[in-house]
Amino acid sequence: MDTLDRACLGAALKRLGRALGTKPGKRLACLLLPLVAACAGSGLIPPSNIEIDPAALEQMKDHGDRMIVVTVANPSESVPVLAGTTVGGYGGAPGYAAYGGARATVAALASDYRLREVTAWPIVELKVHCAVFEVTGLETRDAVLQKLAHDSRVQIAQPLQSFHTLSSLSGPPAGSLTAPGYDGNYVSLQHGLRDIDALAAHRVSQGDGVRVAVIDTGVDVGHPDLAGRVVLARDFVEEDKSRFNRDRHGTAVAGVIAANPSNGRGIVGVAPGAQILALKACWQGPGGNGSFCNSLTLAQALVVAIEAHAQVINLSLAGPPDPLLAQLVTFSLDHGATVVGAVPPNGDLRAFPVGVPRVIAADVAGTGARAASVIQAPGRDVLTLTPGGRYDFQSGSSFSTAYVSGIVALLLAVDPQLDAGKVYAALKAGIGEGAASGTRTVNACGALDAISQHACPPVSAAR
Repeated sequence: MDTLDRACLGAALKRLGRALGTKPGKRLACLLLPLVAACAGSGLIPPSNIEIDPAALEQMKDHGDRMIVVTVANPSESVPVLAGTTVGGYGGAPGYAAYGGARATVAALASDYRLREVTAWPIVELKVHCAVFEVTGLETRDAVLQKLAHDSRVQIAQPLQSFHTLSSLSGPPAGSLTAPGYDGNYVSLQHGLRDIDALAAHRVSQGDGVRVAVIDTGVDVGHPDLAGRVVLARDFVEEDKSRFNRDRHGTAVAGVIAANPSNGRGIVGVAPGAQILALKACWQGPGGNGSFCNSLTLAQALVVAIEAHAQVINLSLAGPPDPLLAQLVTFSLDHGATVVGAVPPNGDLRAFPVGVPRVIAADVAGTGARAASVIQAPGRDVLTLTPGGRYDFQSGSSFSTAYVSGIVALLLAVDPQLDAGKVYAALKAGIGEGAASGTRTVNACGALDAISQHACPPVSAAR
């Protein structure tokens, strides 16, 4: 059992002990078996407290303009239960169960406002019971939300919102993968690595063991350059392992962060020693172009990232401000994680996730006037991984976000106690001129020098 597995098991045992008021012993063996199964390995299985309901997800996609998200207090009689046990639950779903008050409140709200419950689950971290409803009456969704906002039983009432990843395919620059006689070692084409001095930074840190949650589409966990890098895989939208492995955007983001070339062939990630938690919360669009997520799938992925003790959470996506997601991101920040989010093309820093205080906003270097708070990183013609063991060039702030997350992993491998504020200060201290592009960009060596005394000469200076 690796470090992540032990962390998962330990955290769940603590929750069980608090719930039952005793230390786990032999009489709990039947409860522990499904827990160990849920924590072991990187199998593509539903997380322990969430049941994937494809029918409910299809309803949300087909009738999204009538869907709302509501949270109510989860009262003290609610008891967390291990996956696979039969105590209570939401319609028999495995995981945490809510009793009495929370369920009664949700049922009463459905009756009072002519709502149909689509799905519901307790968010233990926020001490709430979360439900997705479809508005079935004659009133508009906005009218119902306005009434719910004034209902003392309700903590959050919001639309079920949509979010999109921020990337596009781009043509290969001069000296591409099709160059005659090319030997398959593509590092010379990774201009972004040179811009941020990542190869020089690797003399100090490779991000060894740092857990980076990639909340995105699926990831090709079998890609040779990700061998041994993906330690956890969860799917919140489809339960289709084959499709998970064919998803393009998550594979590309994971490659920028943690690719580790096999036998000297392939590309190098910013933090090739990092551990990737591949959390699929987004559907890949037709032909691999564009991906979208919603409030529910992102919330579920964030909860699992928190419970898996992710040290870095990469959100290469953007959408409208979202109260539920903002609360979960804030919880993760309060408990030591660093969250990196993508700036949308219009530069709106009120959007989710960059609008949440303390989230590190990342954008493409050289995009013009941007707020001084934004960390700029490479994002044009980024050579990265694609499914099926392949490679391609892509562009967008999705990949700027991944570059920044990789540098954060380098920092945390040197000093795991850094919080998001100190990480951000180090990133700002490391801003410099990119060696390949000549644009102002974050510099991995400069950031490492800001937190340690290790010598990290930039590649250009070392030559």
